[in-house]
Amino acid sequence: MLVGMRDRLVRNRTQLANAIRGYAAEFGLTAAKGICRVEVLLADIACDNTLPQLARDLFAIHRREYELLQVEIEKVEARLMEWHRKDECSQRLSRIPGVGPIGASLLMMKTPDPRLLKSGRDFAAWMGLTPKDHSTAGRARPGGITRAGDELLRSVLVNGATAVLKQVRAGRGRNASPWLHNLLGHKKPKLVAVALANRTARIAWKMMVSGESYRATPAQPVLAKAA
Repeated sequence: MLVGMRDRLVRNRTQLANAIRGYAAEFGLTAAKGICRVEVLLADIACDNTLPQLARDLFAIHRREYELLQVEIEKVEARLMEWHRKDECSQRLSRIPGVGPIGASLLMMKTPDPRLLKSGRDFAAWMGLTPKDHSTAGRARPGGITRAGDELLRSVLVNGATAVLKQVRAGRGRNASPWLHNLLGHKKPKLVAVALANRTARIAWKMMVSGESYRATPAQPVLAKAA
C-alpha cells in the first residue's frame, strides 16, 4: 500500500508539472529539465507582474496543489525510510550505485520471493530490462527492452542508472568500471542506462538470494560475503 501510494502521488506530481510547464510555455516562460525546476518556475511566475492577474491567480492554485503533493510525497518517503532502516537486506541493497534507500525499499516491497526466479537474468527479465531478440538470416540482433513486468521498479533502476552515468560522464563517478567506460564509448547514453539497470537488477537478485553485501572499488564493483 505504501509503495502504491507513493507511485500514485509521484505520477500526479509529474502530470501536474507537465501541465504547469505547458501553461507557462503559452506565455513564453520555460524552465530547465528536472522536477526541482518546477518550483523555481512557479516562484518566478508569482513575481512576474507582466502576466495577466487571472493567469497569476491560476498559477497560484497550481503552486498550492504542487506544494501539497510534494509534502505528501515527503511524508510517504519518510515512512519508507523508517521501514528501510529496520530491514537489513534493504540496507545492503541501498549500497548498490543508483539504488539508494528508496530504490532498495521498493525492491524489497515489490519483488516476490527472489528464489522463485532461477537467475539474475530472469529477475531483470521479470522487470522488463532484458532486450528483445530479433533474428535475421541467422544473426541475432537485440532490440529495445521488453517493458514487461513491474514498470515502477524498472523506472527506479533506469533513473538511478542515469544518475550514475551523469556522474561518470562528468568525471566525478567513482563507479566507472572498465565495462561501463567501454559501453559509453560506443553506445548511446540511454542504452547504457538500461544496460546498467539490467546489471543492477542482477546484482540485487544475487544479494537478496545469497545474503551478500555490495562492495565497490574505483576499478570494478564486486560482491563480497557479508560478515
